[in-house]
Amino acid sequence: MAHPKRRHSKTRRDKRRSHDFLTGKQLAVDTATGEIHQYHRAHVHEGNLYYRGKVVVENYAKTV
Repeated sequence: MAHPKRRHSKTRRDKRRSHDFLTGKQLAVDTATGEIHQYHRAHVHEGNLYYRGKVVVENYAKTV
């Protein structure tokens, strides 16, 4: 069984625990479609690809 020879510092312990308190993703509501999506991400609504309230690619669902 593993047995540490030296004690780990408080800094090392806290670095390990820094990822225990992550926050959730930021969500936004698109002005054109009313869809909820992540900030700075394009999203598909009714087959079209939207970004910042504008259609970027029409019939996106058919191309992918």
